[in-house]
Amino acid sequence: MNRLAHHQGIHKFLTMLGLALYFSKPVMKHLVHIVDAMITKGFSGTLTDLHHGSFHPHHRTTLSHFFTKSPWEEETLLRKLQQWVLHRVERSSKRENQPIFVSIDDTICQKTKPSSRATHAIQGCDWHYCHAEKKSIWGHSLVWLMVHTMIQAFPFAFRLYDKTAGKSKGELAIEMLSSLDVSRPVYVLMDSWYPSKTLVGACLKKGFHVIAMLKTNRILYPNGVAVQAKQLARSIEPKDTRLVTVGEERYRVYRYEGALNGLDHAVVLLAWKANQPMTSEHLHCVLSTSRELSDEDILRYYAARWSIECFFRQAKDQLKLDGYRVRGRRAVKWYWILVQLTYVYSMFESNGDFSTGLDFLRTNKAHRLVEFIYGAAKQNIPIDAVKKQLHVA
Repeated sequence: MNRLAHHQGIHKFLTMLGLALYFSKPVMKHLVHIVDAMITKGFSGTLTDLHHGSFHPHHRTTLSHFFTKSPWEEETLLRKLQQWVLHRVERSSKRENQPIFVSIDDTICQKTKPSSRATHAIQGCDWHYCHAEKKSIWGHSLVWLMVHTMIQAFPFAFRLYDKTAGKSKGELAIEMLSSLDVSRPVYVLMDSWYPSKTLVGACLKKGFHVIAMLKTNRILYPNGVAVQAKQLARSIEPKDTRLVTVGEERYRVYRYEGALNGLDHAVVLLAWKANQPMTSEHLHCVLSTSRELSDEDILRYYAARWSIECFFRQAKDQLKLDGYRVRGRRAVKWYWILVQLTYVYSMFESNGDFSTGLDFLRTNKAHRLVEFIYGAAKQNIPIDAVKKQLHVA
């Protein structure tokens, strides 16, 4: 099959990242094949799919060796990918005259709980509480960091949350933030599980501002008196609020400026959707460490955090972030890195969002397949030889 035409784009991208200087030709070839397989429609995450989807010329065992025994440096790949993403995001942020956003969140890759008799269980799995499903789930919990502008969001880094290793999700987030060096203004976005004193402090120390959802029992100090946000909210009348529009949604907003636990000066917006009653169950509390931002900007910036939720959904649905069958801790990590690489490559190819890029790559792949079969027929290549090359023999 005309692999050259088919794989050129991926190879070009890897070369542009500067990987050819660090990785051998066989490793580069493997990376090209794996990215190509991951973009195949119907990819399920198994090694068989990786083998078939990329029309890999070698036996399947070479692929499993690549995951389990290969000496390639995954940190180099990650570092090069991160450098490229930061360069790209800084350029866009400058051009759009917008800040850079960093979203932190975690997701669970669900696995089947092995029986006590299983000899080879997947390493690093544990029970993790899932807030969406309101129950504990067996699998890997990954903390992700996305870097984005208002227009494009890139997966930047991830860490496996391992309860036995003793590092909290907040500490893992601080670790990932440390490799983020940019000259543009940065806003770190997080939901109410993350804004601990330590994590917010680490962001401020790097010169980053934080916009985060707060739990409604967070203590505020209006007029120097300690009171929970939801208690303060009870004393607020509609006339004390102002209407703010963000996208399609309208909110009633009360702006508190002052101290809260761990911070001397910050803004907390007490907000309700305009069409809902101003009760504590409908209350949203949004923290901003920047006091310069308007209410509109704080809510608009926070809404950009949605891009990390989209990434989780797309990476699981389309690239099978949670579909792996490899078992070793290192092999699983490599698999996640390759999903990240494939996601960024899809965005690179369309110069836009992931879905557009993936559709473009899949269509392109289908065309190449038809062209290959057509070309083989014109050259009178026996059908069995064609089937063998396409792994349908």
